[in-house]
Amino acid sequence: MLSSYPKSYAAMSMPIKFIAHQGITHPFGDHRAVKQAFPSAIPSEHSDPFLMCDYFDLVETTGKARHDDDFPIDWHPHRGMDIATYLRSGVGRHADSLGNRETFDSPGMQWMSVGSGVEHAEGGATDAGTYMQGFQIWINVPADRKMDDPRYGTVPSKDLPTVTLRDGGGTALVLAGDALGVRGPFETVQDVQMIDFRVEKGASLKFSITEGLDTAILYVYEGCLKSVNGENDIQAGSVILLDADFDALRGLKVQAKDEDAGVMLFAGKKLKEPIAWHGPIVMNTQEQIRTTLSELRSGKFPPKRVEWDYKRMDAFPKIE
Repeated sequence: MLSSYPKSYAAMSMPIKFIAHQGITHPFGDHRAVKQAFPSAIPSEHSDPFLMCDYFDLVETTGKARHDDDFPIDWHPHRGMDIATYLRSGVGRHADSLGNRETFDSPGMQWMSVGSGVEHAEGGATDAGTYMQGFQIWINVPADRKMDDPRYGTVPSKDLPTVTLRDGGGTALVLAGDALGVRGPFETVQDVQMIDFRVEKGASLKFSITEGLDTAILYVYEGCLKSVNGENDIQAGSVILLDADFDALRGLKVQAKDEDAGVMLFAGKKLKEPIAWHGPIVMNTQEQIRTTLSELRSGKFPPKRVEWDYKRMDAFPKIE
């Protein structure tokens, strides 16, 4: 665990544009619900380049999969975005059309830059009765990079950079971008910073967001805050849009109340491009969406994949 602090944390505080409250969504079309910071609370034109942040904190009821090919979140496609599944507790499990099949402990992360297309399935590695806490985060990519070959990574706990904040006020897990002297392992196309701050009760943290990143959002996913940049009494579930338009105003100051708090920072460079969004497909035009749907119907999706049936473990090449 590294111990560090921003070189310059005396920058003038970023103004707050507005504070909203997380939404509740049902991404699986059934009783299962997640809390959503954006786009429910912060619409896409303000969260650019960030598309979605779903947060879940629940007790696993189904338990571990009984068969290698069983996944609670069944096979589904993605195109045109970067995706991270970040777990604070529980065990992650992933399979995809590139032939990857992996599990990872928490805190840990699995990420994909899906590019021209990936099919994947998730879940089924956590014992019943286990508390699960984590996020799924989608980030948009520029139009000229949406059809790149897909990339993938799994990040176990030992490879997730954790920084101890000065004066023992908490920790920062750097998920993406350069911050606090380390680089996050989520290899996004667009320039972003993603940091999970744990602020101990009564403690404060100060941080300077990188210049040039013109979107900045704080998501208070756990606990309450005494203040954020002078705004007092911030409740759990609050989603704060900061004014990141000025490089002279980059400072962030957060103080916890009488309990530990979990605060996610999302900072990024806006794309300012049109978005055509159809479920797990994010492109720039409706014509591109129609092309993708046609590929799905004809079996041509994903265009880059392994040669065997990646949905069946017994079809994988045997290792000599």
